[in-house]
Amino acid sequence: MEQQYRDLLVKQSRQMKLELSEQQLDKLMQYHALLVKWNKAFNLTAVRSPLDMVTRHLTDSLSVLPHINVERLIDVGSGPGLPGIPLAICRPDLPITLLDSNIKKSRFQFQAKAELGLDNVEVIHERVEKFIPEQRFDGVISRAFASLQDMLHWTEHLCSEQGVFLAMKGMYPADEIEQLPEQIELRQSIRLDVPDTEGERHLLILGRT
Repeated sequence: MEQQYRDLLVKQSRQMKLELSEQQLDKLMQYHALLVKWNKAFNLTAVRSPLDMVTRHLTDSLSVLPHINVERLIDVGSGPGLPGIPLAICRPDLPITLLDSNIKKSRFQFQAKAELGLDNVEVIHERVEKFIPEQRFDGVISRAFASLQDMLHWTEHLCSEQGVFLAMKGMYPADEIEQLPEQIELRQSIRLDVPDTEGERHLLILGRT
């Protein structure tokens, strides 16, 4: 079965024009196996099928990889480390902080960081509004927030003046974009092509005006 998951990830990443090294594939598969194992005991994700986890978690996370042009990234509401851990595996040069208030999910993140030897990952178990970083981030990413308004409200204090908010969304949220606060503008909307996925996927890049 492991080979089946690996083959699927290779096929889907190539469809997205991503070339992953054997070492990156090894670590992504190690992370996948860990997620499958822990999910049985701790219910980290509603996705139960290991095959679906490849598409809906690994491939979906990697779809934003070409669009991450920041020096320090925080993944807010990271859950079991998505998209932060797949991005950290493929960008060992990029410091990534994973932030989540759920203790089970943070424990899993700590375990994945240790087992995969992810020196570029920092795990913070804290509520988003209570976490005050020593230095603000130039990239804030999330695929967890219900609305752009919520994301901006809860994470504004984490983002530097020149930084960007990277919101992973499904359908293009025209209504939410119309309601953006005056000080925030949509810099870029990228239609993500995630193989074997129904429905639209978008990455919205927002910044201060």
